[in-house]
Amino acid sequence: MDANNILVTGAAGFIGYHLSQRLASEGRRVTGVDNLNSYYDPSLKQARLERLAELPRFRFLRCDLADRAATEALFAAGGFDLVVHLAAQAGVRYSVENPHAYIDSNVAAFLHVLEGCRHHGLPRLIYASSSSVYAGNTKTPFAVDDPVDTPISLYAATKRSGELMAHCYAHLYGLAATGLRFFTVYGPWGRPDMAPFKFVDAIERAIPIDIYNYGRMERDFTYVDDVIEAIVRVMTCQEPGFKLYNIGNSEPVPLMQFVRAVELALGRRAHIRFLPLQPGDVVSTHADIEGLWRLTGYRPVTPVESGVERLVSWYRNHIGGEVRPAVPMVFGAGPMGQNLGQRSVEDLRAG
Repeated sequence: MDANNILVTGAAGFIGYHLSQRLASEGRRVTGVDNLNSYYDPSLKQARLERLAELPRFRFLRCDLADRAATEALFAAGGFDLVVHLAAQAGVRYSVENPHAYIDSNVAAFLHVLEGCRHHGLPRLIYASSSSVYAGNTKTPFAVDDPVDTPISLYAATKRSGELMAHCYAHLYGLAATGLRFFTVYGPWGRPDMAPFKFVDAIERAIPIDIYNYGRMERDFTYVDDVIEAIVRVMTCQEPGFKLYNIGNSEPVPLMQFVRAVELALGRRAHIRFLPLQPGDVVSTHADIEGLWRLTGYRPVTPVESGVERLVSWYRNHIGGEVRPAVPMVFGAGPMGQNLGQRSVEDLRAG
C-alpha cells in the first residue's frame, strides 16, 4: 500500500516515536498526535518529540483521542491515507489502580478513531494490540487463533475489546483493520515503566531490582527496530477485512538471562529482591509469528544480547543515571506548513 500521508497516534510514545522517525525519514508525511499524559515522566516524551521535530516531513498535534470532538476535528482536517493507531494507556499493574484511564484511552478513544476512519473514507487502519490478551492461556506458543476470552487484567480486557470493535467495523463498513499483538518491546527511548529500562536504570545506580515469581518467568523480548520493520512491512501489504498478527521475537528468554545480559552490558552486578507473582502478570509469553512470516517474509533478527547492548549505550548517552529534566517542546516546521509550536487539535477545530 502506497500511503504518503499517515496519522500515527501515540507518536510521543516508545513505538510511535520510532515508527514516526522511520516513516518521516523515508519521505512520507507523518502527522503525530499524543496527549502527553503523565503516566510516566513527560520529559522523555518531549525529548522524543524534539528529535522528531528535526524531520521536515513530521508535524505534531497535541490531542486526547478520548475527546470525541477533538478526534473528529483531527480526521476532518487530516486527509490521511492510513492510520497507525498506537496510542493507549499501557501497563498491566497500573490498570488495577486506575481502571477508568483504560476505558477512556483504550476503548472510548479507539471508538473515536474507528469512527474517524469510517466517516472520512480511510480504507486502512493498523492498530496496536498486546500479548496480554493471551493471559490465562496454557498453550505455547501463543497463536492468533487461540481462544482469548479469559483476560486476567483490565488492560488485557481493553485490548481485546479493541480487537472486537475493529472486527465489527471491518464487517459492517469494509474497513481493512489489522491488529498487531506486540510482545515485550524494548530498546533505546523505551518506556521507563517497563522492566528492561527499570533493570538498566537500577543496576547502573546500584538500586535493588524487583524480580517477580522468584525469577521463574520468561518473556518474548522483541527489539524495537524489529517491531518497526514488521509494522512497515505490514503497511505495504494490501489486505482486506479484519486481520491479526503477533509481533514477537518467537524465542522466549528467561527473565534471569535477560538480567544477566544487562549486567554484562553495564559491567555491574544487580542487587535483586525476589518477590511473588503480581496480580495480572503471566509467567511466560511466546509468540507464534508464522502468520507474520507468511504475509511479509520477515522474522525479527536481533539477539537479546545485541539489543541490550544498544539499550545500555542509549541509556548512558541520554539518561546517564538521572531522569532528564523537562526540555522545551519543539515541533516540526517546513514543507508541511507553519511551525506548530504548542498548537493542538482544538486550534484546528477553531479554524
